[in-house]
Amino acid sequence: MWAGFAVFVAVLLAFDLGVFSKKSHVISGREALMRCAAYSTLAMIFAAGVFHFQGSEKGLEFLTGYLIEYSLSVDNIFVIALIFTHFAVPPQYQHRVLFWGILGALVMRGVLIVAGTALIQEFHWIIYIFGAFLIFSGIKMLMSVDDEPDMENNRIVKFVRSRFRMTDGYEGQKFFVMRDGVRMMTPLFLVLILIEFTDLVFAVDSIPAVFSVTTDPFIVWTSNVFAILGLRALYFALASIIHRFHYLKYGLSLVLVVVGAKMMMVDIYKMPTAVALGITAFLVGGSIVFSMLKTRADAAPDGADAEARRWWVPGSPAKGAGGSTQASSSEAAAVSSDGKGQ
Repeated sequence: MWAGFAVFVAVLLAFDLGVFSKKSHVISGREALMRCAAYSTLAMIFAAGVFHFQGSEKGLEFLTGYLIEYSLSVDNIFVIALIFTHFAVPPQYQHRVLFWGILGALVMRGVLIVAGTALIQEFHWIIYIFGAFLIFSGIKMLMSVDDEPDMENNRIVKFVRSRFRMTDGYEGQKFFVMRDGVRMMTPLFLVLILIEFTDLVFAVDSIPAVFSVTTDPFIVWTSNVFAILGLRALYFALASIIHRFHYLKYGLSLVLVVVGAKMMMVDIYKMPTAVALGITAFLVGGSIVFSMLKTRADAAPDGADAEARRWWVPGSPAKGAGGSTQASSSEAAAVSSDGKGQ
């Protein structure tokens, strides 16, 4: 099963890179929705296979894990939108960054899943630490919903800039260029580093969340993979209407609190997988509906831009109450409308 699934993912990624991402282009909302539908269909076909070959309990575990991971991946979308907005990344180059970001995420999450499985099997008590951490993370996210991060003082950004030579502006979709015999990093690679680091930090939340449903490493891994594979398409499908999902942040935070509490109670009361699936669907679906209703009059682009600048970015302190909501962008100033350095 592991080998067959690995081959399937490799073929899917190769097809994506060689066909869909062969040329830089702006991904339309229609194309993004079609990709979302395709990846979701593949996940449901796989779920049907799990139900058929491994039984209903494993099938429910996969569906619940997939829903949790797919929901929490929206966290990444909020942060990706914020990073792309701050660094004024041209739309035609965004899909390249996300492709390599997702590839890196698959590797990092694979390592974390192997390590997490080994720890839980060897030390049962560590599940309480995971549960407490999820509750803490959920509360922290609730408190950060309306914060605007100070990207200029992000620790990762400052670290990279202090140690690597960087071009003033973008050089097409290149991550590195040669200047007078010196290899220089472009801002596009800095954006990729930030996205990879963000996924690593968020994976520390989302993977323990799936462990609250199952400790079967194959179910944990496959549910993560299907959620991550659909992340890029989901970003392009939601990017233009991200301001309509403000209250979804509250729902995602509560999902972390609930699954953390489920882990903490595991030796007292084992919540049925179907109940966990229902609670997750209610919190996520309810917060989406509430968001749509509350923001139906906020369809202006200004609202989308303001929403794209609020959330928690790992390594970034929150701006003060008097902080500017405009991108302080030495990056934006250095990038013209076609994405080339001025």
